Amino acid sequence: MTAEVTNVLATASIELAGEAAMIEFGAKIARGLLIGGGLSTSGALSIGGGLSTSEGTGKPIIMTLQGDLGAGKTTLSRGILQGLGHVGNVKSPTYTLVEPYQLAFGAVYHFDLYRLTDAEELEYMGFADYLTDGKLCLIEWPEQGQGFLPQVDIGIQISQLEEGRCVTLSAYSAYAEQLVSQLGMI
Repeated sequence: MTAEVTNVLATASIELAGEAAMIEFGAKIARGLLIGGGLSTSGALSIGGGLSTSEGTGKPIIMTLQGDLGAGKTTLSRGILQGLGHVGNVKSPTYTLVEPYQLAFGAVYHFDLYRLTDAEELEYMGFADYLTDGKLCLIEWPEQGQGFLPQVDIGIQISQLEEGRCVTLSAYSAYAEQLVSQLGMI
């Protein structure tokens, strides 16, 4: 499996002040995923230009999160997961590498690849199996998995500002471009 990042179809940025704003923006992304047809409680998943696949088939939406330590990747992931309906704690998967969440529309996997010493470790941990079962994969530190990650739909870069964070979304698929547009960012 090779990590593929194709041409950027759309890029937009927003400045957020504080943890609450980061969580709310994550919830806004989640609403876009649910309302925009990307994820539905009926089990259908629509990705890459409106292709619809039934539950358990097709590829999940791949969302990567990049930024320095403490930038807010897990906080944004928490907002996304809670916005998708998860009730309970959302912890960083730094030590476990992956935290699974079973939601109404299917499985969401939250990965943190920071501790990988070699991208090939993804193969040993059965990463490909998560891709056949998952509807959404949130991947922190994707650069650690370079060469083994699938095509990215949405890339998120979080930069620390003097006060707050700058969150930049890059769309690499037609579906992701629609999501960025829905969020009112372009």
